[in-house]
Amino acid sequence: MGTVKPAYIKVIARELLKKYPEVFTGNFDENKRLVAELTNIQSKTVRNRVAGYITRRVNRGLVNV
Repeated sequence: MGTVKPAYIKVIARELLKKYPEVFTGNFDENKRLVAELTNIQSKTVRNRVAGYITRRVNRGLVNV
């Protein structure tokens, strides 16, 4: 089993998906670039974790587009 994502990762990702639901796709690299553009997250690790969480939600169909 994998690890559970921290709440702050989920909060940031859900806010981004709520604001920009049509922008994100199932492509991690594209989402990583978008997270960097749309936020002021300086940490590469946090940015990648947010992008990964968004990618998983999009691929699983948990986003209302």
